[in-house]
Amino acid sequence: MTAAASEPIRVNGAEIPAAAIAAEAQNHPSDNPDAAWSAAVEALAVKMLLLAEADRLEITAGKLADVKGRELVPDDARIEALLEQEVTIPIADEATCRRYYEQHISRFSSPDLVEAAHILFAAQRDDEAAYAKAVADAESVLAELKQHPDRFGDLAKALSDCPSAAQSGNLGQLGPGQTVSEFETYLFNLEEGQLCPAPVKTRFGAHVLKLGRKIAGETLPFENVRQKIADYLEEASWRRAVAQYISILAGRADIDGVDLNGTHSPLVQ
Repeated sequence: MTAAASEPIRVNGAEIPAAAIAAEAQNHPSDNPDAAWSAAVEALAVKMLLLAEADRLEITAGKLADVKGRELVPDDARIEALLEQEVTIPIADEATCRRYYEQHISRFSSPDLVEAAHILFAAQRDDEAAYAKAVADAESVLAELKQHPDRFGDLAKALSDCPSAAQSGNLGQLGPGQTVSEFETYLFNLEEGQLCPAPVKTRFGAHVLKLGRKIAGETLPFENVRQKIADYLEEASWRRAVAQYISILAGRADIDGVDLNGTHSPLVQ
């Protein structure tokens, strides 16, 4: 039991038993026991507040399933019916959805991709002699490839310390975030077919890098994502509206031991 457990929690004079809080805390896993306890207190206080309002409005349990078809116990069904009756949100119309699409176009675009191959001379940075030799070996291979670019695959098979050597150094298609930053900087700045003019130095060693094809990302048409945008905007609007509704109810209630203003209770999802 945490220190918070000794503080009485009351909603309109009705105390929430410590045993109930302890049981509810199991639904709020956290490395911090006090955080789990606080989340449980908030969730139970919100539930009591909403059930009291359902009593006042004489709202009975409607469907024993939510909009996603999940089974509800009677108290949760009454809360669902209360919120359905008392909380209204605007419909995300075409103009609103299109505005969101245009303002967040990157969310609906696939990233640019590149195809690349490399020859790795592996070395640890803290081994200065080995790392210097790896860089020198990479520079030597680069000099040879500038004279004989068609030998890249053969040299990769013979010299590379990467498993990709078996595929002539081919790394396949790569997107942003899939390689270390030093490597990525060159990947997305070289031209198609270009051999990087200097060894690429990373924590793995020195790389001889050659770029293959560049594949431009594609943007999904608005029509393909319009419904997902509408669902997202309406869900976000509903969350805000429910949080505001709970804050209004909390402002009218007599609550001790917990602050429900700006609550993020699991009930507000």
